[in-house]
Amino acid sequence: MANTIEYYLAKGFDRRTAEYFAGGRKKIVGVVANNDFTLTISFDNGERRLYDARPLLKKGTVFEPFAKLENFRRVYVDDTHCIAWDIDPNVDSSKVWSNKVDLSPDGCYLDSIPIGGAPCAG
Repeated sequence: MANTIEYYLAKGFDRRTAEYFAGGRKKIVGVVANNDFTLTISFDNGERRLYDARPLLKKGTVFEPFAKLENFRRVYVDDTHCIAWDIDPNVDSSKVWSNKVDLSPDGCYLDSIPIGGAPCAG
């Protein structure tokens, strides 16, 4: 049984986040990297959303390598429905866990804005 908005509010969530979790978590089913360092993300409920990744791409962070467009474009949806990038594309991140950086579906949904049109390819 799903928890209510009031349940999540009582746990300290803000209203928007409480509404998201009470409505059911979303899975990422597709992602496309855009030339302006945004991501077009498709979710399992048929919704498409635009996520601005630019604030993540700061020097000295794990996301720094992806401030280069050719690296940013290597984005994919991993087997746990997270947005992911392999730091070294020649290393299998399913075998070397420290090779991958990722973003959770919940954060991607909450920190993105809805857009129209057809879903992204998965």
